[in-house]
Amino acid sequence: MSQGRIPKIDIPSGRLLPLIIACGLFMENLDSTVLSTALPTIAHDFGTSPIYLKLTLTSYLLSLAIFIPTSGWMADRFGARTVFRAAIVVFALGSIACGLSTNLTELVFARIIQGMGGAMMTPVGRLIILKTTPKHDLVNAMMWLTLPALLGPLSGPPLGGFITTYFHWRLIFWINIPIAVLGIILATLYVPNVREDDRRPFDLVGFGLLAPGLVALMSGATLSGLDLVPVGYNVALAVLGLVLIGLYVPHARRSANPLIELRLLTLPAFRASITGGFLFRIGVGATPFLLALYFQLGFDFNAFQSGMLTLATGAGAMAMKALAGPILRRAGFRRVLTVNAVVSSVLVAAPALFYAGMPVYLISLTLLAAGFTRSLQFTSINTAGVSDVPPHLMGRVTSMTSVLQELASSVGVSVAALALEGSMRLHGTTSLTADIFPPVFVMIGLIAVTSTLIFRQLPRDVGSELLAPAPGAPSPRAVPGTVVPPAGGPVPAE
Repeated sequence: MSQGRIPKIDIPSGRLLPLIIACGLFMENLDSTVLSTALPTIAHDFGTSPIYLKLTLTSYLLSLAIFIPTSGWMADRFGARTVFRAAIVVFALGSIACGLSTNLTELVFARIIQGMGGAMMTPVGRLIILKTTPKHDLVNAMMWLTLPALLGPLSGPPLGGFITTYFHWRLIFWINIPIAVLGIILATLYVPNVREDDRRPFDLVGFGLLAPGLVALMSGATLSGLDLVPVGYNVALAVLGLVLIGLYVPHARRSANPLIELRLLTLPAFRASITGGFLFRIGVGATPFLLALYFQLGFDFNAFQSGMLTLATGAGAMAMKALAGPILRRAGFRRVLTVNAVVSSVLVAAPALFYAGMPVYLISLTLLAAGFTRSLQFTSINTAGVSDVPPHLMGRVTSMTSVLQELASSVGVSVAALALEGSMRLHGTTSLTADIFPPVFVMIGLIAVTSTLIFRQLPRDVGSELLAPAPGAPSPRAVPGTVVPPAGGPVPAE
């Protein structure tokens, strides 16, 4: 080895790059799940209602939704490695700001900064893998890349609960810093600065319509019921948002390179996955927020106990990853999507039956089954949705899907918080007690189950070509549970 050179790590080809990208993805996935468990404690320290803490979740998700569409253009303009490293830096700075926050306003703004970084990390990381990995190695590369999507939700709730209970909630954000430093170093050493030679222009007009439109619409919806601003302002914000988004529609139809390609909605399978998936994710997106409050304020568990219980959901999701492929190959996408939507929605509503003193193992088994079924549903939605998408449009599909996933989760949290306010009024109380939550769980379960009506409209053979390897291609059975996407690239992992 020549003097002064940094030795390279000897990791088998096809694993090193995905594992480096996974550093950023793990940080983002961990942070998105670790915070929910700490919400009641943060609310107590800030002297505010736990319901108000929904703003820390929705602001982050909205920031992701706004800036995700810009990630591909930035990677092509400045280079994927440059943008990926910058995204890690921005996310880390947002984490530091979160750890230093002294009130709700500061924490919300810090979470917006985190969202800006996170919006670049995940899409650009996937783009790097797609552009640098040979097709015959893509399945294995994506298996390694999806690990943080599994480990983050699995480790986040118990880790957040442990830190909150035995140390301080601020440490939740500081644990991102060493991960960020490691990711930046490894990206500098090993990640190529790939970019497109043919760069498409950035849709500045579309961004100027869609970004403020989403901010106004979601702000009006999120602030409803919080008494932070007059009701008239909330209505005006929501109306302004709808107008701006409405103006984006004809612009997107005229533009050759729109920020979000609405013409994709003419594809039946993609349209069904988008609309049905949005409804399903509203219910699922509300669940972590509700469970953390339910266990800690309703049943008087501490944050660590709450986190250990919700660990079962992540464990169920991880267990399903090994079985999703065989189940889909046996039953097909349409049957899985329609039947499993009902089963998953029932399990979304199941916490309505929890009661004080209920055996912990019954709660854990319920949440384990919920994680198991919703993971299957997400895999089916994401994969079936790209079955009729031409390979050259796959990048735009990923962008649009990612935006709507974050928006659906944000809507879910907002709807759940508004329903909690309504339930408290019906019960004539200002406290979040155990009897406040059951009607809310039933409501979000009913929202999720409406997705079945969308999935029933799919043709019986939807996605059948994705369930068998192409002639001469490696069998998907080499990686148990992997559903192979079309040549354009993978869909977002959940």
